[in-house]
Amino acid sequence: MADKLPEEEHPKVAFGWAARDQSGVLSPFKFSRRATGEKDVSFKVLYCGMCHSDLHMIKNEWGNSTYPLVPGHEIVGVVTEVGSKVEKFKVGHKVGVGCMVGSCYSCDNCTNDLENYCSQMILTYSAKYYDGTITYGGYSDIMVADEHFVVRIPDSLPLDATAPLLCAGITVYSPLKYYGLDKPGFHVGVVGLGGLGHMAVKFAKAMGAKVTVISTSPNKKQEAIKRLSADSFLVSRDQDQIQAATGTMDGIIDTVSASHPLLPLTGLLKSHGKLILVGAPEKPFELPAFPLLMGRKVVGGSCIGGMKETQEMVDFAAKHGITSDIEVIPVEYVNTAMERMLKADVRYRFVIDIGNTIKSSI
Repeated sequence: MADKLPEEEHPKVAFGWAARDQSGVLSPFKFSRRATGEKDVSFKVLYCGMCHSDLHMIKNEWGNSTYPLVPGHEIVGVVTEVGSKVEKFKVGHKVGVGCMVGSCYSCDNCTNDLENYCSQMILTYSAKYYDGTITYGGYSDIMVADEHFVVRIPDSLPLDATAPLLCAGITVYSPLKYYGLDKPGFHVGVVGLGGLGHMAVKFAKAMGAKVTVISTSPNKKQEAIKRLSADSFLVSRDQDQIQAATGTMDGIIDTVSASHPLLPLTGLLKSHGKLILVGAPEKPFELPAFPLLMGRKVVGGSCIGGMKETQEMVDFAAKHGITSDIEVIPVEYVNTAMERMLKADVRYRFVIDIGNTIKSSI
């Protein structure tokens, strides 16, 4: 039997923008979503953030992309339908879906609210769902997801500037909490001032930390301190500045995805300090052991967060008025936005205005 076309797989007509091959060019795409199951939440997508991983995926740079590929895992909108057994959501609620839409529910990670580390975790797009069909992301007009993987967006938060919290926000919030860097008075370094970095500054400041931004770009000092209220700024290539800050930081959140040396960063840590990696460079790091031994320092990693913690992060953001700094774009601009994102030409996150600009006619 021939495979069904994407628009024939499921009963709900859907429309989005997809990459068809490794060129990564996105264009209009007709497909379908499943009917709202008894535990499902269906919602009209209003905004979707553009994450750097979308760029990697549309070009198959990690080698695991399935085409046609509808990217987007910072998805927010308004509920239009709920299944008969849905308990947490009602029609009209503001909701979001982040990086995952499924897991096994039964392993140690899942039973400890760490679905993000489940070996069977299902990504929001370009992954195989339980029914064998491929998942499609948020560059589309509607979304259907199991209520377990849906986040309630508090009414006080604007949907457009909240969308990036569902990936960038939780990616930095989780390690700040887990590694104990959320203590008032702690000194936290943030490496890189992009989509992740600017969120790390905002969350760490709201947790009461003293924050130093560490960047290769001296021209980012003004925005780090004036715009984002960082306490200080270090140019990572300036040996004198790095030397002067040696041994002053309790922890560092390293958000950079390009290859860079870790040795100078470990030198900035106090004894028992923690260097946490949330960026994912393609090449392995060089990490001498001796600087870690002298001071009992830790190098760790972190990847997004579980659903309980993601809801906690969004609620924390609402309480402290934290949103992402965004540039809202129409969907027709998405290919240009990808080119700009490659050059880091955005302050600090593109968000697609799906609700007003996606037209379901090809």
